[in-house]
Amino acid sequence: MGTPIYPRSDVPASSTQYWFTQPIDHFGNNNGTWQQQYLVNATFYKPGGPIFISTPGETPLSTRYVDATYPSQLAQQMNALVISVEHRFFGSSNPMPDLSGESLQVLTIDNVLEDFAQFLTAARSNPDDVFPVPVSKNAKVIFFGGSYSGNVAAWMRAKYPDLVLGAWSSSAILYARLQNYQFDQGYGRHLQALGCAEQFSQAIDAVDDILTSSDIAPLQQKLGLPALSAQDTGGLLAGLGILYSLAPIYKGLDLVDSNVCSHFANSTVEPINAYTQMIKAAIAQMGISSEGLMQMGNTSYGLHNYALGQVDRTWYYMCCTWFGNWQVAPPADLGLSKYRSQLADLSYYQSNCQRKFGSDVVIPVDVDAYNAKWFDILKGASNIYYTTGSLDIWRDSTVLTSTGNLLSSRSMFTINGASHVQDLKFAQDNDLDTVKQARYIGNMFVSRWLRESC
Repeated sequence: MGTPIYPRSDVPASSTQYWFTQPIDHFGNNNGTWQQQYLVNATFYKPGGPIFISTPGETPLSTRYVDATYPSQLAQQMNALVISVEHRFFGSSNPMPDLSGESLQVLTIDNVLEDFAQFLTAARSNPDDVFPVPVSKNAKVIFFGGSYSGNVAAWMRAKYPDLVLGAWSSSAILYARLQNYQFDQGYGRHLQALGCAEQFSQAIDAVDDILTSSDIAPLQQKLGLPALSAQDTGGLLAGLGILYSLAPIYKGLDLVDSNVCSHFANSTVEPINAYTQMIKAAIAQMGISSEGLMQMGNTSYGLHNYALGQVDRTWYYMCCTWFGNWQVAPPADLGLSKYRSQLADLSYYQSNCQRKFGSDVVIPVDVDAYNAKWFDILKGASNIYYTTGSLDIWRDSTVLTSTGNLLSSRSMFTINGASHVQDLKFAQDNDLDTVKQARYIGNMFVSRWLRESC
């Protein structure tokens, strides 16, 4: 593994765009249609091989999803056709002309899953109309996904077992909470493993002392931040503080260590000063402009900008209407360390739901109803392989939490020392041994599913 995937001259390039016609609303009164984009990598496909399908989820589709992921490498071993289908309302796959609240009403989990079901149904009944190479109508389908896309993979197997033989669901954020303070506790475990959690938390306490005072301008000027409200500044700093939290961890390389904890290594430097250095360095390294900082922090930014292509706006709608998962500091009475400002609370996020998308949006979102439908659907579902990293910031929203498993399944693996979706990233020579182990186990499951389906 780790070898680049070279194109074959006898199959279309994986950058070739394909389009599939979908109904705007599978279950409503809008009978219009739209075009859903997908890409195909047939480099390693051989007749009789399976179909490996994924979706980039909350990001636009690119060739990376069919050329530079672990499933695209596994395809070489299993003679698989690799496909990635863009998610509605992301990238070029837009059922409606804008991202207004009215248009986004057709962005529902049922519609999302039915999009993929319709695609797979067409692929089974008329494969020549869908694929650029001959594919059997009986080709078995394995759905791969990580993070929110891991939700989609698991849901597709659970809801459409006749279409999807199995799913590899990595770091899937399947269990919803309205106020997800557990998110930052995952970050805290990573910082603690590196030895800087206490100093980081002390810095946050010092920041909050300033933000709740009468004069926050000196702090904003020192950090190079725009002149936002105290609450918006707290929210902006929360986002900047976790910029490296999703980065993969390799042997000898941990970006949280080199870009966060390294600033706290000198015990003679006050935590607030180390934190200031860290934030300024992160802004510079990421190349975030003043306008970018304003966009990240100002809760009123782009309230009525309905233009397509705004990934953050679409994702915000999903949080408002699907699963919440608002990332907040823990309640004071729990006695937990905090890794973000207490000002980035539920009101900071939730107040924008109706301002952005209209009064029809019900707040707070009913996460109990969400879990009753979309978590409970997984109970008893077979042929789903769940993984997550022990240092994954989203770990306590997966089925493999830090305090125990939320589902009864033997097809689970916690990847010790790993972060978010590491097992589905393109294999590298310096991958952690535990990541390699997770892939080995996943390969065994996929092979068994395919073998037993014959």
